[in-house]
Parts: sequence; C-alpha cells; structure tokens
Amino acid sequence: MPEKSVREMNELERAHYSLAARVFHAAAIHSVILGLICFLIGFGMYLGAAAEDSMKAAYEAAQDSVEAISAVSDPAVYAERTMEIFRSRDPAETGGDAYYAAFDGITSDPGYQRMRETLAGCRTGEMSDFFFAVADSETNRVVFVADTDPRPGHAYPVGRQVKVPGIVRRIFVSHTSDGDYPRIYYFLPSRGVVCVSGAYIREGDPSAGFLFVMTRATDVLFGARRFTLQYVVAVLLAVVVMGYLLTRHMKKTLVAPINAIADAAQAYAGDKKAGVRETNHFTGLNIRTGDEVENLSLIMADMERDLAGYEENLTRITAEKERIGTELSLANRIQENMLPNIYPAFPDRTEIDIYATMDPAKEVGGDFYDFFLVDDDHLCMVMADVSGKGVPAALFMMASKIILANNAMTGKSPARILTDTNAAICSNNRADMFVTVWLGILEISTGKLTAANAGHEYPVLKKPGGPFELLKDRHGFVIGGMEGLRYKEYELTLEPGAKLFLYTDGVPEAEDAENNMFGTERMLEALSRDPDAPPAGMLKNVRAAVDGFVKDAEQFDDLTMLGFEYKGDRT
Repeated sequence: MPEKSVREMNELERAHYSLAARVFHAAAIHSVILGLICFLIGFGMYLGAAAEDSMKAAYEAAQDSVEAISAVSDPAVYAERTMEIFRSRDPAETGGDAYYAAFDGITSDPGYQRMRETLAGCRTGEMSDFFFAVADSETNRVVFVADTDPRPGHAYPVGRQVKVPGIVRRIFVSHTSDGDYPRIYYFLPSRGVVCVSGAYIREGDPSAGFLFVMTRATDVLFGARRFTLQYVVAVLLAVVVMGYLLTRHMKKTLVAPINAIADAAQAYAGDKKAGVRETNHFTGLNIRTGDEVENLSLIMADMERDLAGYEENLTRITAEKERIGTELSLANRIQENMLPNIYPAFPDRTEIDIYATMDPAKEVGGDFYDFFLVDDDHLCMVMADVSGKGVPAALFMMASKIILANNAMTGKSPARILTDTNAAICSNNRADMFVTVWLGILEISTGKLTAANAGHEYPVLKKPGGPFELLKDRHGFVIGGMEGLRYKEYELTLEPGAKLFLYTDGVPEAEDAENNMFGTERMLEALSRDPDAPPAGMLKNVRAAVDGFVKDAEQFDDLTMLGFEYKGDRT
C-alpha cells in the first residue's frame, strides 16, 4: 500500500498506483502463475512421454540382445555355473586373484566367449550400462556374468559382486507380477535424464539372470530446452497482449466511469459548502456500462435528488430530539425533586440519621426511595423498583410513590399500606406494570421496626458490634401483579448503633465488561470496609466498589440505595 494519499501523489505516482495499473499488474501476475502451472503440467507430460519412448527402446534392445546371445549359446548355463562357483566360495571372500581364478573355466569356454562377443556387439552408443548379471536374494548381491563396458579396465570380470540396497533389488532384479522387466527413469545433475530397463534371460525365471540396460536420453533434454524456450516466449507475449487488452477494457468500463463519479462527488461537495441546495452533478453523468458502476451512478443520482428532502427532515428531527432532550432533562429534575434530597433530613432529630441516592440508567428512572415522619414518633422508609426503564417507568414510579405515601400518612400498618396500594394500582393498570417495594415504619422512641416486603431485595442489617448481614425476610408478591393480595409484616427491634441498608437490584446485578455480576457478597464486603461509617459513608463505599468492579461497562439499571442508622434516645 502507498504511504501517501492520492491527493498527495504526483502524476507519475498516481499512474503507478492507479486502478488500471493494478489491473495490469494483477493480470500479468496471474497470467504468469497460470502459465507456470500449465508449463509444469505440459513439461511433465512431455518429459514422461519422451522418457517412455527411451525406456521402451531400452527394453526392446534388451529383448533383442537376449535372442541374439541365445542363438549362439545358452546364457542360462553360464549364469548357473557362475552362481555355483559364487555359492561355493566363502561368503566373506568378495574379490582377489584367487577368487576370480575360480571363474577361469567360464571365461575360457568358447561358448561363453561367443556369447560375450555377441552381447558386446549389441551395445549401442546411447547405452551407459549394459551387462548380464544374476541376483542372489540371500546376500542381496548382484553377481556379474558378462559386462560390455568398452573402456579399458572398467568392465567387471565374471563373478564380480555388487551389494545393492533392498529397494534397488526389489525394483530392478526381482520378478514382477506381469513377468516383464521394470522400466523407470530419473534425473541426475551429472548425467541428465537416465532411462533404465532390461530383460530376463529366461522368461518367468529371475534366477537365470537378467540383462540390465541404462541409457542417457540426451534427446529428451534437448527437446525439453526447446519446449521451455518456446513456451516462455509464448507466455510472455500472451501476458503483454492480455494485460494491454484487459487494461484498455477496464479503463473504458470501470476506471473512466469511477473517475467521472469522483469528479461529480467533488463538485457536489463544493456546491454544498457554498450553500447551493439544488444540484444535478450525478444526474448528468449518463454512464451506460450495464453493470454495478452504472447502478452506482444511478444510486448517486437518486441520492442527489433526495438529499434536499433528507436535509430538511434531518433539521426537523434534530430540533425534535433537542426538544425531547430538554423535556427529559426537565423530567429528570422533577423526579429528583420528588425524592427527599436535602441532608441532614431531620436536623433536629438526633435519634436517627438517614441518607439516600438514586442514579438512573437513562434520563429518568423507575427506582425510587422515600422517607418521611408519619408523626413525631414514627418514621416511614420506602425502597421500590418499578419494572422497565425510561419515561413509562418514571411515570409509574411517581404514581406508586404518591399512593404509598398517601396510605402511609393515614397511620396504616406496613402490611395494610402495601395491600391497599396494590388494590389501587391493579384497579387501573392497563400497561401491566408492577413495582417491588420494601416498606418499614420505625417507632423512634423504642426502636421497634415493623416492615413488609412486596418482592423486593433483602435488606441488610447491622446490629451494634456485629457484621452487616442480609435479613432474609418473608417476601410477598409484587405490587400491581395480581388483585386481591394481602401482605404480611414482621417486627424487629433496633438497638442504638444498629444500621440498615436498603437497595434495588441495580446494585448486586451491576455487570462488568465480561457480564460478571457484582453480587451481594461484594456489596457486604464494601459495607464492612468501614463498619463505623455514617449512612452517607455507607453509600459512598458501596458505590465506589460498584464503579471499581464494572469499570467502563455501560450502566444497564438504576442504582438506588438508602442508609439508616438508629442512634436511640441519647438525652
């Protein structure tokens, strides 16, 4: 990729990185790759066919030679005599004058001499190796009977042993299933393409010996060089021609239309900056390529025609969003003002200390808390959580708060307050919303706390000198969920120094980026870090623990907490 942008390039750099140049480069590279693949396939087929011809010629030469030497003597007889002498000698004896003298009777035999002369006469100039030998399967050795190497001192004498690897013996000197001698070719850097074949002296009997033929296929390499040269020239010509034609075609059908669209877009942007509302830059392009480029130009023309209307709608929508944002901000302030938020809440009452906060997940929330004096000796505390979030939950929250407060101010018990509130909400709850509520009324003079729970979280209680613990009170059903419900209440006696912590499910269910929940255990740990903290400090400690746990994760639920400390009559 280029380090500069297109606008920073000069003309030469733009031409180098242009779409047309990239098309040509891609066409050339892919053509070369395709040509190389085709070359390898064709070269392999050519080499195989040429080598097959050479192997066939070697095989036929071996067959003809077997017939020629069989006409002057029986080669199998000399193979048997050679092997008899070989097996009669000490296996450790592999050479020497005494060893080779044992075979003098064979070399002096007139029939053997006629066979060897005939075999030497069958040798051609293309043969690099041409000999008559017998394979011994017990010792994995090949024993020479007659070698035709014309170079002085290079021909192996009768009885010469050559140890061969098992794979060579299995390929060249073992009997095959069809009875024919194997044919194979391979490439040696020093000798070129080498073709190997031969013939069995006695058909179907490998023990009678074989004629081994190895030829140098020089014509194969010569033809391969010519084939390679012609193919490379043809591929280069094809790359140049195809790249030129493809580039010319792409310039006409792709590059030029794209440049026209880019110029139209630049002119359109300039007109918009100048404040021109009606433009027709894309409509006048008249691109007729019949493909995606033409479709792009038509879409851009439609966009140009419709954008004026979109801009008008966007302006109206932006104004509407600003109005809604203003109204939500006002609703947030109204909701905050409906909750007690002046502290200390009861500055002239030294027996109690209370503090609460509500942090909505959206502009307005569905959680709420409340506390107020029913009379001089009774304090009502409420913690509630409305189903859902946003404006509907906030409206339902305000209605529920008012109904609860009105029922509490008549002097009813907590159970009766929840029962009557449920009846009032269920009588006109078409939205099928509900609210969980914990409500307690404290008799300040005695510390007796009477409470009822309508499906809300367990409160946390700390007795003087003890730890913070969940108070697993009896739950009733949520308010607004079913008509005709009656709620139960329970009593506690708070001693001076006792503390109460109320909260909504947004605290224990706060999640981090991996969706792990904060949980009640971490909440209790946060409260216990400073057990002597006042109610405001209790809430501060819990909120700091929640923020440290969730970190940058988005807040999905309202966080509402209330802390209370009963100090008792200290007069």
